[in-house]
Amino acid sequence: MKAPSLSIGIEEEYQIIDPSTGELRSYITQILEEGRLTLREQVKAEMHQSMVEVGTQVCRTPGEARAELIKLRRHIMELASKNGLAIAAAGTHPFSSWEKQEITPFERYLGVKQDMQDLAQQLLIFGTHVHIGIEDREFLIDAMNVARYFAPHVLCLASSSPFWMGRNTGLKSYRNIIFRHFPRSGIPPRFKDWAELNSMVETMVQTHCIPDGTKLWYDVRPNWKFPTLEFRICDVCTRVDEAVCIAAIFQGIVAKLWKLRRDNLTFRVYPNELIEENKWRAVRYGLDGKLIDLGKQIEVPARELLHELIDWFLRDAVDDLGIRDEVRYAYRIMEHGSSADRQIKVHERTGDLKAVVQHLVDETKEGVMN
Repeated sequence: MKAPSLSIGIEEEYQIIDPSTGELRSYITQILEEGRLTLREQVKAEMHQSMVEVGTQVCRTPGEARAELIKLRRHIMELASKNGLAIAAAGTHPFSSWEKQEITPFERYLGVKQDMQDLAQQLLIFGTHVHIGIEDREFLIDAMNVARYFAPHVLCLASSSPFWMGRNTGLKSYRNIIFRHFPRSGIPPRFKDWAELNSMVETMVQTHCIPDGTKLWYDVRPNWKFPTLEFRICDVCTRVDEAVCIAAIFQGIVAKLWKLRRDNLTFRVYPNELIEENKWRAVRYGLDGKLIDLGKQIEVPARELLHELIDWFLRDAVDDLGIRDEVRYAYRIMEHGSSADRQIKVHERTGDLKAVVQHLVDETKEGVMN
């Protein structure tokens, strides 16, 4: 079996902000018209017109991905600023109402709106999706089965959605609560092999549940268009370095799983119900909570499990790939808090959600426009 390429692709969904009010602004059509002159297919519309999605080229290393993200963020910020607008990266907007947002008038999104009704209108959420190249489908399924366990760990680092509709929800990733309303979402089931997954998709297609496998919206899924395992659990990362860090961790996880398989070893596969419990803890408490060490069947502070993941499980894979600097950024996040933690602190200090939006705009620029 040939080793996976471990290529990296990152997609980010940004909020289009009116700085005078802090509100979301429906403006994607204009950004698309200008952006595609320079970014071509790297900039896309999303469900709501107040959202813009970008995607990197296929990258070999987290360093290449950083350069791509900086370029893409800068271009989008410049396009927005021409019209007095700004860009913010957070899993939810602190106070804009989903009921007032305009749906992008493309057939794809109008179809989703028709199928999902208010669930689609409510999907005013913003994520980071990380693709890791795995060309062998059987190893891809094996990697997905195992990597599900680590997804909640990484979400603790990437949580950025504590507010919804002007309220502090008490959660660190409210985005995941909203997305869970969609069918075929959440932690994926365990699949025996690619044939079992493909058979399930074929049945769903034949019975008009879905047009194809792209409508599997799991937190970790095989991408149906590209030979990648796609990690979708994370809120969009406010800082570029956070996005690069989580991409490096996911690349390291897949590399480690490949090394185990190459040596005829594996990592235990755990039941969905237990992984979902860890996801709930990550959604609710983020870095400040406890996760379940499923192997030892004990509760452990999230930061301790993340240190174990980085310092023990990933150590050799990270060194082989030369990505230790990018992965070690997780220590900074654990020390200073995730984006959700930082947003909450701004709100506690100011009592002003508009100040939280300005904070997000400023942090989204870090390392990009200065």
